[in-house]
Amino acid sequence: MNNYRPVLYALLAVILFFIWTDWQHWHAPVPPPAPAGSALPAAPGVAAPTAPTAPTAPTAPVTPQAARPSAPAVAKTTSPKAPTAAVVVKTRLLTATLSAGGADITDLALHRYFADKSHGKQPYALLKPAGHTVFSNENGLLGQVNLPNHTSVYETRGGDYTVPAHGKPLAVRFRWHEGTISVLKTYTFAPDSYTVPVRYAVHNAGTKPITVYLYNQFLHSPPPKSHLFHSAPIYIGASYYTPQHKYHKEPFPRMTKHPLHVAATGGWVAVSQHYFLGAAIPPPSTPAIFYSSVLAGPRYIVGYKTARPLVVAPGQTGVLATRLFLGPKKPSLLKSVAPGLGLTVDYGWLTVLAQPLYWVLSHIEAVVGNWGISIILLTVLIKVIFFPLSAASFKSMAKMRKLQPRMAALKERHGTDKAALQQAMMELYKTEKMNPLGGCLPMIVQIPVFIALYWVLLDSVALRDAPFLLWIHNLAAPDPYFVLPILMGISMLAQQMLNPAMMDPTQRKVMMVMPVIFTGFFLFFPAGLVLYWVTNNVLSILQQQWVMARVDKA
Repeated sequence: MNNYRPVLYALLAVILFFIWTDWQHWHAPVPPPAPAGSALPAAPGVAAPTAPTAPTAPTAPVTPQAARPSAPAVAKTTSPKAPTAAVVVKTRLLTATLSAGGADITDLALHRYFADKSHGKQPYALLKPAGHTVFSNENGLLGQVNLPNHTSVYETRGGDYTVPAHGKPLAVRFRWHEGTISVLKTYTFAPDSYTVPVRYAVHNAGTKPITVYLYNQFLHSPPPKSHLFHSAPIYIGASYYTPQHKYHKEPFPRMTKHPLHVAATGGWVAVSQHYFLGAAIPPPSTPAIFYSSVLAGPRYIVGYKTARPLVVAPGQTGVLATRLFLGPKKPSLLKSVAPGLGLTVDYGWLTVLAQPLYWVLSHIEAVVGNWGISIILLTVLIKVIFFPLSAASFKSMAKMRKLQPRMAALKERHGTDKAALQQAMMELYKTEKMNPLGGCLPMIVQIPVFIALYWVLLDSVALRDAPFLLWIHNLAAPDPYFVLPILMGISMLAQQMLNPAMMDPTQRKVMMVMPVIFTGFFLFFPAGLVLYWVTNNVLSILQQQWVMARVDKA
């Protein structure tokens, strides 16, 4: 029995894991365009109107009417035309542009994060109504009477506003009026928050009570197709959380055949990008219905609507509220916004290992102030914890290297008689008190930790635009000069030279090709991940030399 066969299997398993995850991302099925006229479910107790016409051009922004939730057929609004001026709000964290048409946030840029391949440090655009990737938020009111939705025209003063770093929150107001109903819609921007509360004050000046529902939804185009090994296999799609159902993903392709329809009290519904998130959060005590829909293009809608109406009596004013989170997927930040929102930081199926690793990594960074150095120190800590397992593996390898001449003699003696060779080698292992799996099992045990840390480094927004040293200015991007991947290949080759040579020529060739294959993989992996792997290999070499020297001396 050749004790290196499990090592080969383990290495191949790691390679297949990386190939499979990226292959899934690359070949994710794209649903066919939904037929024109797709509409969202009507608000409870409200009849659905004739379906509106949806746009057909894939790259054009979705028209507001196409994404409008089903509402009663009513006469067109008599509000004045939308003014050309928009409202622009700047805080320390973001710049938001709000339009009088719909009174929605049409564009939102994050100051502390920059656009990909941005030479001028252009802020990252999270919400954008047009382009290759459309991502927008729409919210409004529904009812038996005409109420303003995200296609309605509001009145506003317009202008540019700046929220001082230590100033009070800024309230941006939009007004809508028709007949006996008037609505005051208010956005509140805090100086240091990615959470934006939205408040509707509905005044009924008529003689009959009115019922009002609120909806809050996101519209997203399909994520662009990635090329194999050129982008991270990170989840981009919808998700929701309720106290009853907990956290669930709703991939965009699934919405075509299985629309989301979940009733809940509390929770949230969201759309995840690689490092960023848009979430619609109802009040904790408000019963809501989470829904999804697919428009032509395709365009994907996911959001929520209130399940119970607000009844506004004649002469009274009723209030409905919702919240938006528009920002980075930073675990500590998300946990403070809403329960379960931190789960949108996708660590895959090894979350139970990845979350503690991130916690340790973030606390190390808080002390040293450099994410690259933090990765190195975390790697050292992991190697120290696993040293007993590694030492056992290295001792087994050292003993196996001493047996190489006797194993070669056995192979020469038995020739092509594999059964006799295996029997003789098992007798040799028994005589020398050797476990043929002793060199590989400790390594296999560590593989889940390696994969968990892979996900941590892949989906940590803190590493985005985080510099390390010299030419590495973004640990979330590949090394621009491929220095780290080449060092990783060299270190992997050095590790193989320390190990006993394999008797099987085919296995020897496979092992010699491994450093080349892994170097090719890591050319396009985030620099932070490659830094971890290089550090891990270098520490393994040092540990192995130390253990083998002690074994030889003994």
